[in-house]
Amino acid sequence: MSPLRHLLDQPHHDGSELYVRRATPRLGDVVPVRVRVPVSGTERAVWLRTVRDAEPRMVPTRLERVDDDARWYVGEVPVHNPVAGYRVLLDEPGGYRWLNGRGLHQRDVPDAGDFRLTVHDPAPAWMDTSVVYQVFPDRFARSGRQTGDLPDWALPAAWDDEPIASGRGVAQQFFGGDLTGVEQRLDHLQRLGVDTLYLTPVFPGRSNHRYDASTFDVVDPLLGGDEALASLSRAVHARGMRIMGDLTTNHTGAGHEWFGRAQADRAGEEASFYYWTDDDPGYVGWLEHASLPKLNYNAPALAGRMVEGPDSVIGRWLVEPYSLDGWRIDVANMTGRYADDDLTLQVARTIRSTMHALNPEAVLVSEHFHDAGTDLAAGGWHANMNYSAFTRPVWTWLVDPELDLGFLGMPVPIPRRDGVSMVDTMRDFDSTVPWAVTTHQWNMLGSHDTARLRTVVGTRERVELAAGLLFTYPGTPAMFAGDEGGLTGTNGEHSRVAMPWAEIDAGGGPRWDARTFEIYRSLIAVRRGSRALREGGMRWAVVTPDAVAYLRETLDERVLVLVARAPWEGVDLPRHLLAPGASPENLYGGGDLGVHPDRLRLPGDGPGVQVWRLA
Repeated sequence: MSPLRHLLDQPHHDGSELYVRRATPRLGDVVPVRVRVPVSGTERAVWLRTVRDAEPRMVPTRLERVDDDARWYVGEVPVHNPVAGYRVLLDEPGGYRWLNGRGLHQRDVPDAGDFRLTVHDPAPAWMDTSVVYQVFPDRFARSGRQTGDLPDWALPAAWDDEPIASGRGVAQQFFGGDLTGVEQRLDHLQRLGVDTLYLTPVFPGRSNHRYDASTFDVVDPLLGGDEALASLSRAVHARGMRIMGDLTTNHTGAGHEWFGRAQADRAGEEASFYYWTDDDPGYVGWLEHASLPKLNYNAPALAGRMVEGPDSVIGRWLVEPYSLDGWRIDVANMTGRYADDDLTLQVARTIRSTMHALNPEAVLVSEHFHDAGTDLAAGGWHANMNYSAFTRPVWTWLVDPELDLGFLGMPVPIPRRDGVSMVDTMRDFDSTVPWAVTTHQWNMLGSHDTARLRTVVGTRERVELAAGLLFTYPGTPAMFAGDEGGLTGTNGEHSRVAMPWAEIDAGGGPRWDARTFEIYRSLIAVRRGSRALREGGMRWAVVTPDAVAYLRETLDERVLVLVARAPWEGVDLPRHLLAPGASPENLYGGGDLGVHPDRLRLPGDGPGVQVWRLA
């Protein structure tokens, strides 16, 4: 495959404000959408192919204006269905071409990559500017207030011990971090520049990860109990920050009080909450794990207990004194799905309705490692943890070529691929959801379920490249505590390393790279200082094996991002991208953008990240 270059000479459309001014229409509205066609284009006409009740219809556009570099066409998309798909038809002398979310095609394409308008409300506006920080409570910070004996499942560990990567004790190794410890370290989060704290589960279980809850009614006493969560929430909100919880709507633990009652009385109400089988162990477990019995949402009473109304698990932790600002839903893709049952959308919509009634500003994020497109367009989850469209392709572009590490659960090592492959993958998966979802997807470079970024890419230099993408790409940046200091780990369990606070407080050490921290802090500040980086559209400018460049644009700002993994040849861009009389303002990286009377010159230096404000 030949490298893609100069994508700015191709027609473009996305769902941002330059192209769609009414991002959340009502059913029955007619929405004007705009298409940018370069002045070098040979189009005879531009049409919109809309879909109404599953039948395609062609809508003509009109030429609205012409500027220095483009002809702008506008057409009207009728929002006849809750999700209205459309794509662009370019009638050209050599034949027609289609433009959809995946790019430009001189062939027919399926509807899966079409642009979409949705009547369903997007994530609350505070997510537009949010930077999320994930904390695994057992490994973040000890307060020293823990008293009493440890439970029989716990294997005590010293704070500096290496996490067990697999086998016996992996889920029982107990470091003793607690919620008061998190509260005592909120200064670290604010110094970094993050504003949303996401906690993995806080309910009691028989593991250090607590995804095997024994009850949803109390906070684990090992973490400080209910008052510790209430106190942490008050402290977070007093700083103008947000706090989110983590819930397993797909399953409980085998030690859960509901499951105990279900086993004791198979005719009782709780028995209907689970799937039972004739095979050992007699019930369905998540991925066949007997410790995690799966919930059955056919049970009429389960919704009221778990997801529906103010007294449900979803509801009660959103109000005082805990006041969570939303939920991340574990195994969201499997919630409500088993054999011929597919209740996922129903469950998601119920959760969202419960949350909206109690706090219209609460956000609902799903965990889905794969293709979440069908789950994200219909008014359920606000956004997803974006492994497919961000984590996976970025890893393949920046992976240490000497590394032999499994690829996110696959029986193969992480492949080494070029920038063309990375961008094609990003565009394929981004195209499956409405723009209103893309702009709030949780983009990540790793999590508590993956290897650490520093281990994957090998060097601080490449960590900086990955972070450059994270904080400039459309979506919500979400980071795992410790990545900002270069912590390492070979898989999800091994990555759950305790934060080395003695080194952090000392300004660095063998396990804490202060320079990496400054890279993260600086890039977060750049993002916070640019509306285009937070809310702007996305135009790929140059895509080559070793370097990618793109524009983030709003009505009032244009920012150019260049990320190169190695030295490359550099290319020219159109001069008109720079505002008349303006000079490029370097926001990050310190490099010069060559300004010539007829062109701009992207430097061929690398590796490195450069961010310039052009207009």
